[in-house]
Amino acid sequence: MPAVDKLLLEEALQDSPQTRSLLSVFEEDAGTLTDYTNQLLQAMQRVYGAQNEMCLATQQLSKQLLAYEKQNFALGKGDEEVISTLHYFSKVVDELNVLHTELAKQLADTMVLPIIQFREKDLTEVSTLKDLFGLASSEHDLSMAKYSRLPKKKENEKVKAEIMKEVAAARRKQHLSSLQYYCALNALQYRKRVAMMEPMLGFAHGQINFFKKGAEMFSQSMDGFLSSVADMVQSIQVELEVEAEKMRASQQELLSLDEAVYTPDFDVAAPQINRNLIQKAGYLNLRNKTGLVSTTWERLYFFTQGGNLMCQPRGAVAGGLIQDLDNCSVMAVDCEDRRYCFQITTPNGKAGIILQAESRKENEEWICAINNISRQIYLTDNPEAVAIKLNQTALQAVTPITSFAKKQESPCPSQNVKGSEMENDKIVPKATVVIPEAEQLIAPGTPIQFDIVLPATEFLDQNRGGRRTNPFGETEDATFPEAEDSLLQQMFIVRFLGSMAVKTDNTTEVIYEAMRQVLAARAIHNIFRMTESHLMVTSQTLRLIDPQTQVTRANICYAINLGKEIIEVQKDPEALAQLMLSMPLTNDGKYILLNDQPDDNDGSPSENRGAESEA
Repeated sequence: MPAVDKLLLEEALQDSPQTRSLLSVFEEDAGTLTDYTNQLLQAMQRVYGAQNEMCLATQQLSKQLLAYEKQNFALGKGDEEVISTLHYFSKVVDELNVLHTELAKQLADTMVLPIIQFREKDLTEVSTLKDLFGLASSEHDLSMAKYSRLPKKKENEKVKAEIMKEVAAARRKQHLSSLQYYCALNALQYRKRVAMMEPMLGFAHGQINFFKKGAEMFSQSMDGFLSSVADMVQSIQVELEVEAEKMRASQQELLSLDEAVYTPDFDVAAPQINRNLIQKAGYLNLRNKTGLVSTTWERLYFFTQGGNLMCQPRGAVAGGLIQDLDNCSVMAVDCEDRRYCFQITTPNGKAGIILQAESRKENEEWICAINNISRQIYLTDNPEAVAIKLNQTALQAVTPITSFAKKQESPCPSQNVKGSEMENDKIVPKATVVIPEAEQLIAPGTPIQFDIVLPATEFLDQNRGGRRTNPFGETEDATFPEAEDSLLQQMFIVRFLGSMAVKTDNTTEVIYEAMRQVLAARAIHNIFRMTESHLMVTSQTLRLIDPQTQVTRANICYAINLGKEIIEVQKDPEALAQLMLSMPLTNDGKYILLNDQPDDNDGSPSENRGAESEA
């Protein structure tokens, strides 16, 4: 150990300037040591605080590892291995917490406590002796000043003796304090070296004991466990890298698509429409009424599930039922000057919801999908094949015509009725719910008429100034004689969607199927205009009246009865010829179908009930 500098105690009594200069050097060293000791103590207290925090942190970590099992993860499937691993780690952390607690106690006793004792004992002692030495030096200087002022001529022995006695006491006191101060400064040179090394010795021993006990506790049992965990983590990392590479490739592929993918309605001229859908999902705008005349539109996510139309707002966990689609009808409508709107109508004819698609393709696919679902195709064994077959039948049948004259261009559907019925009798339904096939109800290729028949009785009234019918259901006596005795008389505004020939009228399914065929044909050919008429309902008849001219377009009851008669007489060609000869002709060669049923009053036929037919 190198020698240390010392203050000579023999020079303490003389108190020479050289001694004072050397003393100032020792005092400066003691001040520097005091500042450094305070900083070193703060650093050691921080280490001790961190160790205490480590104890609390490891305790909290162990609890959190156990709490993983109690978390209700939405995607927690396959976490059993992770849970068992974390349980084992929790036990390891608990054991480590015991070691950390013991280490914290050792640091407090062997590192922090010695440096505190050095500061409070040795450094404080030096500071106190310095103050005492200063006071003694001041008293000595005062006594020497008194002694120096003693008079030479008038010398008082008594005063001189007292002052000399005071000087001696002050000098003794200064000598004693200086000796103690010098000794403390000399001892401080040794103590500071001990004080610097002793705390670090305790710190090192504490850490070594900690690691030794940790190695003894975990070296044997942890090696295999840690290696297995490392292998598992590495395998997961490899899977992550592979998946990340796939996602990067997919991202580049998706971003390299044409800009038209992001543009709504980019293929409005010739969209590729899938008309065989039995499921559909996507965003639509839903029309909501907020008042008598005010409405709002809300963009929501819609999807079909079985025979239901579901809606799921953003943020919702599941969707809710919006509309039951079984036996519903759907068609495009004009609504609030918005494009691509369509309306779903319930089986009882009540107007349902109005939705808006973002493109023509989406609009028509939604209409086709809802139309297919309304037929309950989804209940069959192979709904896709049934949908394709029905849509092919609809495409063959949707030849738009504007009058009965064009119907002669297509073959009569009644010729194949018996044959198709015999074939249908051999069909054994496979589905649980028995649903008649479209061919059992409507012959393939049947033309569809989108406008109502031409006014049949208008020519009868044009030369006699046909008198107009009151639109509120009131008729004049000369116009409708049966109105006098009618118990029921009501007017309804109706619109004509279309008509087509059917094979059978023994089931209500034929009505639904005909409606579906007509609506599908309108959607395919974008025919949205409908002929408006007034339906006059009385206790004796049903009449379709032109709203502009108030001329009777058709007598529905008579037309139905006549149709039945024609079907019956088709079996006998001679009877059919007699029936046709008994019907009068118009100027353009068409038959006038007169209601030959006797009136309740006079038994004469009512001419204004006639309906025009084709020759």
